[in-house]
Amino acid sequence: MTVLLQIGRRPPEDAGTGHAPPGPHSEVRLFRSAHGAHLFVTDGSRVYDLAEETAARLERWTTAPEGSLEEVARELSLPLWDERRIDGTPAEPPPLSSLSLNVMQACNLSCGHCYADEGKFGGEARAMTRQTAFAAVDRLLAEASPGADVVVGFMGGEPMLARDLVHEVVAFAERAGAAAGHRVRFALTTNLTSVRPEDARLFAEHPFTVTVSLDGDRAGHDALRKAPGGGSAYDRLRAGLEVLDRQGRPRHLAARVSVTPHTGRLLDVLEHGIDLGFDEVGFAAVVSAPDPAYEITAETFTGFMEQMVECGEKALRELSAGRAYPFGNFQTAMHELHRGTHRPYPCGAGAGYLSASADGDLYACHRLVDDPAFAMGSLAAGSDVPARSAHLAARHVDRQEPCRSCWARYLCGGGCYHEVSRRGRPGCDYIRGWLDFCLRAYVELSHAAPEFLSSPPESAVRLVSPASPTSAVGAV
Repeated sequence: MTVLLQIGRRPPEDAGTGHAPPGPHSEVRLFRSAHGAHLFVTDGSRVYDLAEETAARLERWTTAPEGSLEEVARELSLPLWDERRIDGTPAEPPPLSSLSLNVMQACNLSCGHCYADEGKFGGEARAMTRQTAFAAVDRLLAEASPGADVVVGFMGGEPMLARDLVHEVVAFAERAGAAAGHRVRFALTTNLTSVRPEDARLFAEHPFTVTVSLDGDRAGHDALRKAPGGGSAYDRLRAGLEVLDRQGRPRHLAARVSVTPHTGRLLDVLEHGIDLGFDEVGFAAVVSAPDPAYEITAETFTGFMEQMVECGEKALRELSAGRAYPFGNFQTAMHELHRGTHRPYPCGAGAGYLSASADGDLYACHRLVDDPAFAMGSLAAGSDVPARSAHLAARHVDRQEPCRSCWARYLCGGGCYHEVSRRGRPGCDYIRGWLDFCLRAYVELSHAAPEFLSSPPESAVRLVSPASPTSAVGAV
């Protein structure tokens, strides 16, 4: 469920600045479902059922607080703060667990909403050399925990424009990983317009998650993705799916929908993606784009939230009835709430995950390539541990405003670094609204289909640190 993921304008000077000290409202959230009243406790992401009398007392208190929340908790016998799970101490940089390779900083499509500017990030098109790619694998293995699983990702631009290199890296990484005692898994993000039979066999024969960029049906997809010569990018994507069906599917095939003001009804897009056979379909709002006309703004987030909830309600009905419904944002939120996921960062960027540019420099993530503010070393010299430490210290959610006063902060983690650095936080109300829905849906799903929560599907390979899972507010 990651919220959602450079080029473009910097945020306004006052973006994200608030001065209200954190108060009791930042620690609890009262909500109701079809099964009664409940309390969400921010620290630890815990959910308690409440008697109506207790809920009414707490509701009155939240309207006109008298005394501390701790006093109210004692009075109502609520076991809220036996000890803090998150105490405000920044994390130290962990060993690397995943590294993405920008093997081709160029693309065969032209999309106005692309955060990566067709992979060029505002500069020139570049391709990673074989030497640099192998050095990236060596660097990941050298900085990983002994014996730990690692993930090698392929990004762009369009990484399949460098298909020979992708094939070589997979073979090299598995040999090198086995020699060093690491199981290597792979992730690749693609527009699927140029996949060949040999690529499909590679994805099927090795532990791959393949994420495909999808923007709707033929009309919706082609309106946002321009193919050279005026051809249909959607038709080429469908041809790519047929190649996968004939030659072998990856272990997990996901669709990622980048939502812009031009995207159609989300439920229609979601069901179209499910009908195409994807194992997971997820949405991410475009918050920062080279062309502002493609950005979801603070004003348009309200409509986005309403449509997300419409999709979530459909997922809740289907899953409650025991039917599969692979809406990625919803399923990830349900499983994260069930696990009690809570963390002070939005993802593993700059922590267990880094991204290598075509030139061999390291950055906090694939969205921040070529941004000097997020430079994290090089393949030759190694990851810059002081830079990673400074990044984690500055961006702990309890050290940011207005995040530290928000009840949703340990589910959101403060927002995507790329988006916040460019645009601030225009989607905070959306995040809280979506999570309000998810809390209610979680309680109702736990009654209707507890087996869904107790038996999560095999997880996809994510380009984040396992210690910092994908955010409960975003997608793939």
